[in-house]
Amino acid sequence: MRNARGRLTAELRSAREPSQVQLQRFGDFLTRTYQRKVPLHWEKDDTLHTGFRLQVGSDVYDWTLDGRVRQFTDYLRQLEPGEEELLPLMRQAASNWELSIIPEEIGEVLTVDGEIATVSGLEHAQYGEILVFASGVKGMVQELRRGELSCVLFGDGEDITAGSMVRRTHKTAGMPVGDAYLGRVVDALGVPIDGKGRIHPDTYRPIEFPAPGILDRQPVNTPMETGLLTIDSMFPIGRGQRELIIGDRQTGKTAIALDTILNQKGKDVMCVYVAIGQKTSSVAQLVENLNRRGAMDYTCVISAPASSSAALQYIAPYAGCALAEFFMYQGQDVLIVYDDLSKHAIAYRALSLLLERSPGREAYPGDVFYLHSRLLERAAHLSDERGGGSMTALPIVETQAGDVSAYIPTNIISITDGQIFLESELFFSGQRPAVNVGLSVSRVGGDAQTKAMKSSAGAIRLDLAQYREMEVFTQFSSDLDDATKRQLSYGQGLMRLLRQSQYAPLSQHQQVILLTAALHHVMQDVPLDDMDRFRAGLLSFVEEQVPDLCRRVDLTGFLPEEDREELLNLSRQFLEVFRGKHGG
Repeated sequence: MRNARGRLTAELRSAREPSQVQLQRFGDFLTRTYQRKVPLHWEKDDTLHTGFRLQVGSDVYDWTLDGRVRQFTDYLRQLEPGEEELLPLMRQAASNWELSIIPEEIGEVLTVDGEIATVSGLEHAQYGEILVFASGVKGMVQELRRGELSCVLFGDGEDITAGSMVRRTHKTAGMPVGDAYLGRVVDALGVPIDGKGRIHPDTYRPIEFPAPGILDRQPVNTPMETGLLTIDSMFPIGRGQRELIIGDRQTGKTAIALDTILNQKGKDVMCVYVAIGQKTSSVAQLVENLNRRGAMDYTCVISAPASSSAALQYIAPYAGCALAEFFMYQGQDVLIVYDDLSKHAIAYRALSLLLERSPGREAYPGDVFYLHSRLLERAAHLSDERGGGSMTALPIVETQAGDVSAYIPTNIISITDGQIFLESELFFSGQRPAVNVGLSVSRVGGDAQTKAMKSSAGAIRLDLAQYREMEVFTQFSSDLDDATKRQLSYGQGLMRLLRQSQYAPLSQHQQVILLTAALHHVMQDVPLDDMDRFRAGLLSFVEEQVPDLCRRVDLTGFLPEEDREELLNLSRQFLEVFRGKHGG
């Protein structure tokens, strides 16, 4: 405490008046601790049944029974005991534990407004630090002002009232991490919500962490295959890349991310899926789909549903990133999906307005760009000196009526290394995944493709662009020459070939077979209604005829010219067989 002149004073509170000897000891302790004479006065407090509470400025030394119990409880929490070892650990802790003489910094709640609490008295609290309120609810410092600070609450603030006590933890917000989180569903604080019991973490990582520097990175040149022919052939994603998935509501954005997770089975890639602001039933259905297909073995789902607080939705992607970084810095490859950052921005806007920050464009606070840039910049392919691990980020953003020029979409487009734009019109016409070839791009490009895929994909994107342009012009003409009709037929066949069912990712050799056959016009005269049957039959036929070639393509990523010719010959053989069975 400080008096009117700003000098440091000490206040001693207890139920009984201390003796002169005790006062002398307190005075010596103050002089020794603060290197000066500190005036001390005693005040009676009947709520303190035993012991003393000494307050010096914002420092509080709590030697009451309640204070000792709280210190002992905090000490036990640091030991992270399991249920089976709790009793022996408590016996050991009781014999080793000593009452701390390190001061606690305790403040007082001034106001509580929904998910925001304003606190005074915590002079040394830092931005992002975790505070603990008397009710047990935790909060995170988000606004520092002279004499007071504001923090967001991670729990129910109904039990927090003006005048109640709040104390510092000297810890920044973090996430418990470890291999045990694979296969589990947790909330934004790392607490399991799947009913499978407690998780024993390996360590604790801060949710805010500096992105790797340029010297700590290496080029993005290893494919992160999605199993989707449209994406892997035209908009390849590399390990360490940030590829935005963008489109209107209900256009298959989550389906692309889910298929990409399924395609990592057996490839030694850890996956983290962060659900922000979604319905709990939707997350449960997604987890069930992953479980049914064996993908939860290498996946952790972090859920901050729409029913959770804006504070939990705000920290959820950072918590997921902390878990992904744990694996990345161990030299492993990680895929993380943020679904979706539009709702994340909305949650942050709600908190910012409660914190009375000035709104900017479209009523978002000015630092919303930094909100997402400091998250996505943490995705990287680390240098070999740093272990060579990688984190590939697939952020998802929802647009309104296809408007990619809105504030949040343009922000994230400028941060990421490309975008996959999903178009409603294509989706409802049955073209799924509904990828718009003209607006989608990968800024890594062919560097993230194997040589087999790069040579097989050829000019497919250019062919599709020509088809889309020709399709527009031929709407106004009924008299078409044979060359134009053949070009249209070829383009329609390519579009039909790129249709792919959900939960059916293709391996690399399957994609190479289909692209080789398509771009050499083997499928030119196959009726569109027979295309799905032809595709499935072709894959089975080639895999049965040359299993070693297929295995070689998957393992090496190379397709020599003689292998390409063999695939082409087999495709033409199957076409004759197919025609014989189905006519044409």
